[in-house]
Amino acid sequence: MRCINCQAENPEAARFCNECGKPLGRVCDRCGTLSPPAAKFCSECGANLAGPARADRGLEGGAGVAAPIRIVQPDAAVPTRDGERKTVTALFADIKGSTELMEDLDPEEARALVDPALQLMIEAARHYDGYIVQSTGDGIFALYGAPIAHEDHPQRALYAALRMQEGIRQYAARLRADGRAPIEIRIGVNTGEVVVRSIKT
Repeated sequence: MRCINCQAENPEAARFCNECGKPLGRVCDRCGTLSPPAAKFCSECGANLAGPARADRGLEGGAGVAAPIRIVQPDAAVPTRDGERKTVTALFADIKGSTELMEDLDPEEARALVDPALQLMIEAARHYDGYIVQSTGDGIFALYGAPIAHEDHPQRALYAALRMQEGIRQYAARLRADGRAPIEIRIGVNTGEVVVRSIKT
């Protein structure tokens, strides 16, 4: 399967690109579920994946990624226009010391080390209905409470953080057993009020 972000070839069963870490397929704008590239409707919530409302917009200009949301810190003196004021929880997670960890490794070895950790983070965030806003080379930024509304979004983010830590602990144990340096992650969670807007392109 060819990645529409970086054009790298991937195994047919892959859900994320082995080269750039982007999802392979279509991500539902409504619920964040990943579907095969040819899917027209989301298997989780039934949303139209191929309709005119979806333009395969990406945070970094790539296609096939969930439509981005723009988050603006609210200013009480400025009326909210063209957006919705919400209380959301943001979760940031990345690999601790990833630059130093990978500087002596071959690029393919580095990706083989980092990709499983990145996939664990994404899986943990989505397990509690987190919306992956951005997936960087060594971490993720996820939102809880928008665009999918949940009253318990702070708890969901914390549960996701705990799931990530446990998954990385097990992954680090496997690395140690193979005689390789283990990895650690850093996770930050913050709840606050923002104005959420969909970006129209």
